[in-house]
Amino acid sequence: MSAHNLLVVLLVEELPPKALPQLGRAFAAGIGQALHAQGLLLEGAQPTAFASPRRLAVHLGRVLGKADDRALRLKLMPAAVGLDAAGEPTAALHKKLAALGLGEEAAQRVVAEGEGKARTLFIDTVVPGVALTEGLQRALSDTLAELPIPKLMSYQLDDGWTTVRFARPAHGLLALHGAEVVPVHALGLQAGRSTQGHRFEASSPTLDIAHADDYEEVLRSRGAVVASFERRRQDIAQQLDDCARALGGGLRCLHDAALLDEVCALVEKPRVLTCRFDAEFLEVPQECLILTMKANQKYFPLVDSEGRLSNHFLVVSNLDPADASEIIEGNQRVVRPRLADARFFFEQDRRQTLQQRVAGLQRVTYHARLGTQAERMQRVRGIAMALAQRLDPALVAGVEKAATLAKADLLTEMVGEFPELQGVMGRYYALHDGLSAEIAEGIEDHYRPRFAGDVLPRSELGLCLALADKLETLCGLWGIGEQPSGDKDPFALRRHALGVVRMLMERPRESRAWPLDELLLLGCTSLRGIQGFADPSQALLDFLFDRMANLLREQGYSAQQVDAVLGLRPQWLGDVVARLDAVRTFSALPEAQALAAANKRVVNILRKSPAAEGAGLRPDLLQHAAEHALADALQRLQPLALQAQEAGDHRAALLCLAELKQPVDDFFDQVMVNAEDPALRANRLALLQQLQAAMRQVADLSRLAV
Repeated sequence: MSAHNLLVVLLVEELPPKALPQLGRAFAAGIGQALHAQGLLLEGAQPTAFASPRRLAVHLGRVLGKADDRALRLKLMPAAVGLDAAGEPTAALHKKLAALGLGEEAAQRVVAEGEGKARTLFIDTVVPGVALTEGLQRALSDTLAELPIPKLMSYQLDDGWTTVRFARPAHGLLALHGAEVVPVHALGLQAGRSTQGHRFEASSPTLDIAHADDYEEVLRSRGAVVASFERRRQDIAQQLDDCARALGGGLRCLHDAALLDEVCALVEKPRVLTCRFDAEFLEVPQECLILTMKANQKYFPLVDSEGRLSNHFLVVSNLDPADASEIIEGNQRVVRPRLADARFFFEQDRRQTLQQRVAGLQRVTYHARLGTQAERMQRVRGIAMALAQRLDPALVAGVEKAATLAKADLLTEMVGEFPELQGVMGRYYALHDGLSAEIAEGIEDHYRPRFAGDVLPRSELGLCLALADKLETLCGLWGIGEQPSGDKDPFALRRHALGVVRMLMERPRESRAWPLDELLLLGCTSLRGIQGFADPSQALLDFLFDRMANLLREQGYSAQQVDAVLGLRPQWLGDVVARLDAVRTFSALPEAQALAAANKRVVNILRKSPAAEGAGLRPDLLQHAAEHALADALQRLQPLALQAQEAGDHRAALLCLAELKQPVDDFFDQVMVNAEDPALRANRLALLQQLQAAMRQVADLSRLAV
């Protein structure tokens, strides 16, 4: 049967905007995969997804009207059950064949395979290909049942009795195979060829689609709808940039991928309009204005070349009238009270200093088992001051002041309205209170990095605060059993761990004062005395190294290279990248694999000989020339490698050790390690211990072995 293109469209009321992109992809993929599994979708055909606020649709090329028949060998039952002693079919076999829809004559086509008790009965049959109507019905029903809908709603059909559950009430179903309607049904709807366009700008209330390939063009030309989510998104982004350039003055739009997706899911025919607000509102911190415009109104702010907010902003309208002045005036009128609220919050908050708010932290619960924000502040302050003392005692006084005030902005009106501004508003209020820029920046920076790729704290003071805050969070929550599980991480401990790792890796000068195990000890010590707290240091150490390994692999290092460096559990993270670069260079050497394999062999030998641990090498017991050569090479090269490593030149250290390849090869070729003489055996094991120690100065090279 010939193949034609297939179109399936579900017309609904406005879908949840934040879920729309995923719903569109899932609808298209679900139907495509189900048809492919039934043999109706030819190889190489890819579904095209369409998603707008009021419709989910998929276009599929090369769909058969009926799947091909398939030859199939069915396993029936053991021969001992299906055949009697004379080899005739038993009642059990006839019953099985009947259950499969096969007549009694099918028993003559049953074959036995195997020998003895393992003999099994099979039958070769032909499974008729499924018709498109049946296959699409199954695909549609299964796909709708499995859509990732955030929250289902129930509604009644027109008969007044039947209840349907879906994301939003559905009003139309279209299914075309080429030019023919496929008579499927879903959500109380029968498929046809009609759909609807834009609520207000379509040329007619209903649109008939003559052919499956006409859908996108008919919706665009007669329905005033851009059906493709991606095309609509690209159109909005281009219009935003064009409007910003048209204003001149180097203005640019603050693009936000999440906001762009959400706005794209709210409009079917986007038109970007330029609006403005009173310049007097620019006296309010621009972060507040930007957030209120984006979060509350779904507007796109504009900034100049230096990042300063403009009093112009962009609106994405779902209407495209010849005269858009009323839409522009309406949006300008709507945004004014929002900005006035932000200004009111800012003015009210500045009537009380951050220091005056600190006492109020005693009334704010941080966690039921970890106490109030005041108690948490004291723990963070203690950790931060200890970090500062190790780094630079001159920092301690500033760190103490900043840590005391860092959480005070949680009690402000602005942060109460916009929690995303915690820290940011703390900086503004600290400057208003007359505190130094360093302390103000430290208050803001103690939340950094807030997300993957975010900037690190600007100063050493901010670094101490940020590290202390994340350590207290990790140690406290992990210690009371709130660690992440699977894909659940309600307290974002993975993000906090990644922040600790990045600060220690990317600020090597400062982090040299803070070995990782001592940091965890410092964090856990601050929490002792809390009921039910169990020291999580070891588990957290593994967790941090796991986060670090993921980060490094994302940066392009191989799993083996990362394992070789992190396998040594380095406590100073500032030189991990330098070690990895050295290992990468070493891995490219022709000697690398042989040395890695030899080291793996050494590890295995020493693992089986625990008695050799700690034994010293006796030169007088070196008998074989290969033993002497290896011992001499180690004595000559190990100090050079150690000197290079202490100078921070890990690459030179590993290049020195590469010279050991020939002595190591000769040793294993010519020397029996497990000699019968106990003294000789112990001495050779001691020599291998020296070799292992030398080869583990930069990384565990045995883990590079393929």
